[in-house]
Amino acid sequence: MTLKLITASVIGASLATGAMAEGLIGIAMPTQSSARWISDGQAMVAQFEEAGYDTILQYAEDDIPNQLAQIENMVTNGVNVLVIAAIDGTTLSNALENAHFAGVEVIAYDRLIRDSPHVSYYATFDNFQVGVQQASSLIAGLEERFGEGPYNVELFGGSPDDNNAYFFYDGAMSVLQPAIDAGDVVIKSGQMGMDTVGTLRWDGAVAQARMDNLLSAHYTEDQVHGVLSPYDGLSIGILSSLKGVGYGSGDLPMPIVSGQDAEIPSIKSILAGEQYSTVFKDTRELARVTVGMVDALLSGSEPEINDTETYDNGQLVVPSFLLEPVSVDASNWEEILVGSGYYTADQLQ
Repeated sequence: MTLKLITASVIGASLATGAMAEGLIGIAMPTQSSARWISDGQAMVAQFEEAGYDTILQYAEDDIPNQLAQIENMVTNGVNVLVIAAIDGTTLSNALENAHFAGVEVIAYDRLIRDSPHVSYYATFDNFQVGVQQASSLIAGLEERFGEGPYNVELFGGSPDDNNAYFFYDGAMSVLQPAIDAGDVVIKSGQMGMDTVGTLRWDGAVAQARMDNLLSAHYTEDQVHGVLSPYDGLSIGILSSLKGVGYGSGDLPMPIVSGQDAEIPSIKSILAGEQYSTVFKDTRELARVTVGMVDALLSGSEPEINDTETYDNGQLVVPSFLLEPVSVDASNWEEILVGSGYYTADQLQ
């Protein structure tokens, strides 16, 4: 299998010998099809290099065997620490056991690695809070655009092989379930639960096809008012489906659609009055936390953590650092995204 080396930060001679002044860090990312993961990779390479490390950054393009081969190759090439955003957090046990015996520490990055005792730390955002923010924004948007309920809402979940997807869904349902029980929110299709509403590999085309089916089966005479979407890539597909049957034109208002990751197409969609909101997760801050964890591991000190209870991976509760997400909509996008320097205004025109 051909392995694709993405970063130019690895000097050939150093890669061959594994001899680094400060250490060699292997960074395994799931895919380049999402702008979010490209930003994560770039932020980590920049901050690791600034801290004196060399890096191997590889993207597996959502192919599990490819990611496994990339991780094994990084271990062979002498990395000191692996930073892994897993495609499927349940498939890495053997690779991490081999890494452990080679003396390589492992940090799970944003996605929890399950069923392995060889995970040192976990750097992520407060994923339950992401879901809370998505559902809270959805409810606020419904009230703003449609007045009093009840509101017809459909639910979408993330990829069932991504542990975060369950936290997003559970966080959202902690807000939505009381409104459903009270009759203020109606799930007209009856489709609920991650086993039903999950979207494998976070695929926007799959979400669009499912939204097409929901509209044709349940909304030929009724109006959908809102859609819980856990990720911008799904939101764009859902919006395409909605626009395809006339929502957002004439006397048919666009439903309230949530999102996550503040990707540029979704910010532009928010500015165009289509997607209602997203959740911003500053990849620069997540990279900073991750570099700090690596520094601590390699210097024999204790990494900064703020959660020792939430993330049980089936073998151990992984010590974690949780960053706070930020809800973004038309009222605050400029302050949050441009004001922080994450994007330039020109990028969002």
